[in-house]
Amino acid sequence: MKRIILLLSILIIPLFLFTKSILAQDNQTPLVPPTKDEILRGKVIKIAEEGEREIVDKKYPYQIVEVEFNEGSEKGNVKKIDHGQTFTITEAQKVKGGETIVIVKSESPTGKEPIYQIVDTYRLNKIPGMLVVFAILVIFLSKWKGAGSILGLGISLLVIVKFIVPQILAGRDPLFISIAGSLIILASTIYLAHGFSKKTSVALFSTFLSLIITGILAVLFVNTAHLTGLGTDDANSLRFGPTSIINFQGLLLGAIIIGTLGVLDDVTTSLSATIFEIKSANSAIKFQELLSKGLRVGSEHISSLVNTLVLAYAGASLPIFLFIILNPSHQPLWFILNSEVIMEEVVRTLSGSIGLVMAVPITAIAASWVCSYVASENKK
Repeated sequence: MKRIILLLSILIIPLFLFTKSILAQDNQTPLVPPTKDEILRGKVIKIAEEGEREIVDKKYPYQIVEVEFNEGSEKGNVKKIDHGQTFTITEAQKVKGGETIVIVKSESPTGKEPIYQIVDTYRLNKIPGMLVVFAILVIFLSKWKGAGSILGLGISLLVIVKFIVPQILAGRDPLFISIAGSLIILASTIYLAHGFSKKTSVALFSTFLSLIITGILAVLFVNTAHLTGLGTDDANSLRFGPTSIINFQGLLLGAIIIGTLGVLDDVTTSLSATIFEIKSANSAIKFQELLSKGLRVGSEHISSLVNTLVLAYAGASLPIFLFIILNPSHQPLWFILNSEVIMEEVVRTLSGSIGLVMAVPITAIAASWVCSYVASENKK
């Protein structure tokens, strides 16, 4: 426990002090100008009216919703709001009685009655229950290691939000910052989840080395494919104002590093633990045989994980697949595939997958060497 507290103190406290200094110096200008619109929450009292309206031979649903506001300048007021007549909605966007919703109150162009628009369902209040179920299951099945994993997850999010993102917004190189942040995440989460041991240290070393290789490959692939990092609307929207100082190609590279980190952690920790268990079961086994067995186990693991990584990226990009299949503009297939938004996903998948593949021999060699030579030296 003392080691864990010491580790967190060494890694997290300087991080917060440094980040606080950076934010004070570089982020005094708001990224987005303040808007006059007021965003409010309200509860649906009842659906006063609903039906369908026809636009160009197609029917769209609409509702007249009676809402009681929970906050802001309208707190306690009850108003009827048009939902679907001024702005079209789908069946899935219809609201129900008793539901908490998000409303935007805007000034009217004529200066008369404000305009109220239902923009979303309020769902944050549903998340705590899901988190509790998740935490109970993890701790029940993994005991203290599960609790350490959850704490590590919190630290990972903290490092991303409090270190990586502020540094990138301050104009630092996103690739370097992502690698530095990944090292902090690795050192804290791996030891918290798996404890202090030789096999954990091997996993940490192997993950970081594989991450460096992934970063080098990502730089090579991104430059070869002439990717700018501006393939998405989100990235393009950051080109203007205070965020224009961001290195968007570096931002893409940093995203590749962080996206690969979690899967690399799984490969290296499981393979390192396996090799140490093999050595424990047969203390007479030699380095070459131990390495051979470790590589065989790793090859089975990597064949499924590469597919997992590809499917994870494919799932996140499912709308792109739909666009390619439908091709509403009847563009040439090569033109669509050549677009930066597609090529970003290809490069992301390839560089991450190669990093995973390289993690197997790196971990197998490191773990076998530590088991065969470092452990035997300590016994003498």
